[in-house]
Amino acid sequence: MATKEEISMTGFAIVAYAGDARTALIQAMDKASEGKISEARKLVKTAEESINLAHNEQTKLLSAEASGDDMDVTFIMCHGQDTLMTTMLLKDQMKTIIDLYERINKLEGNPLE
Repeated sequence: MATKEEISMTGFAIVAYAGDARTALIQAMDKASEGKISEARKLVKTAEESINLAHNEQTKLLSAEASGDDMDVTFIMCHGQDTLMTTMLLKDQMKTIIDLYERINKLEGNPLE
């Protein structure tokens, strides 16, 4: 059985990884707006790596619960889940935003990096 402290610590880890991903995604948008499309796409990859780490933390608890362990819901775990899910949505949106910036820059004849 996972203790309340262990669940909270997992929540903190998810928040940290998802927060790192969110930071990289916002930086990706900034780079895309500057026409630095390849840098933007690299930052999305970095974000995906952090999201995968957060997901791995989440999966540990999901597996334990599926095996019959009782789980206490903690606020930090809820916050972690919320942060992860909104960051995953942001990642999907950011890919589209980067594509749009790339298209706009090409149509305007701006050089891309």
